[in-house]
Amino acid sequence: MKVLKFGGTSVANAQNIKLVLDIVSNKAKEEKLIVVVSAFSKVTDLLQLASQKAAAGDESFKDILADIEKKHLDALKELIPVSEQSSLLSHIKRIINHLETLLDGCYLLGELSPRTSDTILSFGELLSSYIIAEALKQNLKNSSYKDSRELIKTNNHFGKAVVNFDVSNELIIDFFASNENQVVVMPGFIAASLDGINTTLGRGGSDYTAAILAGALDANDLEIWTDVNGMFTANPKIVKQAQPIAYISYQEAMELSHFGAKVLYPPTIQPVLRKNIPILIKNTFEPAAEGTYISNQVFAQSNPVKGITHIDAITLITLEGSGMIGVSGSSKRLFEVLSNKNINVIFITQASSEHSICIGILNSDADVAEEAINKAFEVEISQNKIEPCIVEKNLCIIALVGENMKNHQGLSGRMFSTLGKNNVNIRAIAQGASERNISAVINERDVKKALNTLHENFFEENTKQLNLFVMGVGNVGEKFIEQIHQQKKFLKENLKINLRVIALSNSRKMYFDEDGIALKEWQFLLETGEPADKEKFISNVKELNLRNSIFVDITANESVSKTYEQYLKRNIAVVTCNKIACASEYDNYKKLKKLSRQFNAPFLFETNVGAGLPIIDTVKNLIASGDKVNKIQAVLSGSLNFIFNNFDENNTFHDVVKEAGVQGFTEPDPKIDLSGIDVARKILILIRESGYKMEIDEITNESFMPAECLNTTSNEAFFESLQTHAAHFETIYKEALSKESRLKYVAQFENGKANVGLRFIPKDHSFYNLEGKDNIVLFFTDRYVDQPLLIKGAGAGAAVTASGIFADVIRIGNV
Repeated sequence: MKVLKFGGTSVANAQNIKLVLDIVSNKAKEEKLIVVVSAFSKVTDLLQLASQKAAAGDESFKDILADIEKKHLDALKELIPVSEQSSLLSHIKRIINHLETLLDGCYLLGELSPRTSDTILSFGELLSSYIIAEALKQNLKNSSYKDSRELIKTNNHFGKAVVNFDVSNELIIDFFASNENQVVVMPGFIAASLDGINTTLGRGGSDYTAAILAGALDANDLEIWTDVNGMFTANPKIVKQAQPIAYISYQEAMELSHFGAKVLYPPTIQPVLRKNIPILIKNTFEPAAEGTYISNQVFAQSNPVKGITHIDAITLITLEGSGMIGVSGSSKRLFEVLSNKNINVIFITQASSEHSICIGILNSDADVAEEAINKAFEVEISQNKIEPCIVEKNLCIIALVGENMKNHQGLSGRMFSTLGKNNVNIRAIAQGASERNISAVINERDVKKALNTLHENFFEENTKQLNLFVMGVGNVGEKFIEQIHQQKKFLKENLKINLRVIALSNSRKMYFDEDGIALKEWQFLLETGEPADKEKFISNVKELNLRNSIFVDITANESVSKTYEQYLKRNIAVVTCNKIACASEYDNYKKLKKLSRQFNAPFLFETNVGAGLPIIDTVKNLIASGDKVNKIQAVLSGSLNFIFNNFDENNTFHDVVKEAGVQGFTEPDPKIDLSGIDVARKILILIRESGYKMEIDEITNESFMPAECLNTTSNEAFFESLQTHAAHFETIYKEALSKESRLKYVAQFENGKANVGLRFIPKDHSFYNLEGKDNIVLFFTDRYVDQPLLIKGAGAGAAVTASGIFADVIRIGNV
């Protein structure tokens, strides 16, 4: 004999029930079956809501009752031929009328007792099992219906009754010994006390009903049919990469179900465990899928962790004080208080000093527990021997589960290190002596990040998912997205980095997609987004709270640069080509670096100097290795180098600057480049990264631009002024020719002083042959004295800047 249980989603409507009937009919050809069914999906919730509203004097319970009636009548009409519906519809209406009488009673009395609640909640299974039994008879005549209340007997603990196995097993065995039907349909969840009063086995109790029957009859196996392909390595609704578990032990399944794996009701395992009856979890909507096989066998596998799970809505209560040290019975008193209030303790940890004991309970029990504990220890509290209990709500328990975890060292360290890197704060830790479970209490808002991070670490071949929030999609931003799209597959296959762009924003619009933006159509999607709002952008990033989040700033906007602190404080990495933050006040620069270290959030800005050239990284490595930078000489503006390399007797200064803008070498406002402020910021950043303290106003900026040009308020006026002052620029060019020199805009630092300005570079100088838009930097250090360390290459352009940003992102992925 085999026992099959079908959950609420499997019997949600007539269409789903037809799938159930097909599965049952096929299996009935091979052996006898007991089919246990839940209430239609959401009906138990509706019954609970209707009873609560009735007891509260809210007449809207009648509307809920009408919805329940319609749902069942519609299903029956679709499943049963019209010629046979009349008597069955009458029977359904009689059940509904009985339910209405009970709800009217709650309404008139203004109360809802636990006993009445159990009776009302039982109607969901009574209705569904009756309809399914009648539908099954249409194709399988040798089938029948049996009310579970006649066979499963319990005590009068309403809401979660305790089964009397001696009486129940005897009744079950006697009934099925004389039953000759091939299939028997029974309602799950419901039972009756020895004196015939309706009881229930707890929410999810239909699984338990099936297990009780399977255990009593020594069934070949127990099949739990649901809407997923078995137990998963994590909740697939939270962790999209979760995988079904093919084989699992009873003990592992109990741990996972206890810690929130809702596919299996925790008490289900006990009745079949004693008889070594295997449990198979299958998907009603994919019956060919393998599912999960639960037995007493321990299957060898390379990964010691079988699953990661969690329990929401947890409160942590801590009782501490010197009055507990060496005093026997403190723990007994604490747990006795909770037991008397019928409060279940889910999590326990106690320091070996005996100074404190910490327990986890449901949020719903927190207020009652706090009052009861403080009252029980009021004498010690009044004497200051024990502190009033500390209550922390809205927490969550996460757990690693695996039978073989005890044979592997370092799993706890790996778990906590993984969480720590993503700034998930751990409030409490517990691990049983069996080492089958490692549990930690964290803030509820971090649960999604924690589960995904742990799953990535333990189940996904060390593939690291990076979630990017990109602000600024102009020339550089467009190239950056293009490069991500092009390299996405390569990175996943070769570097085990899964890049996802979660958000995009320009000055007008912003667009978010938690599952990752389709980069093939990012421009269209961005235009469909909401109005750009910097504060809301930050708020959305924080609310999503995704692991390995990276804010990518591809703007030159000062207000955007001022938001970095908010990201770093939330463990969100910052990658930027925007030089303003690192060239701001020295204290702010140091503050951002400190926040990066404090919150383990990388702050990378390689493209601040030299676009894609590894200049800043080189400085960092020099300093880290113990070298000292004594002098820096550099051409740091690719745009200015392009301009002065192309400015000659055939091309006016105005035309060359215009062309530099078209090529994407200058900032949108070319005065930023031509004023020298951009170069000043770059040399300032190199000075600071070299270990020196300096402010931007300490750098001498020897401008070659007429004041009238720099004081213009629009690009149009600026370019007009370049034409007006054409003779000024011509004079500079002719002076360079007369000295057989080339014009280069040079930044220099030496002896604690720095300056930037236009220089006449002779033929024998390293900078003379610097072509196109290239940058060059010379570092004179304690180690590089006679011959400086030289870095040279393209220092401007959308593609190279984008590649530098991309490299910083990959650098974070490789950490």
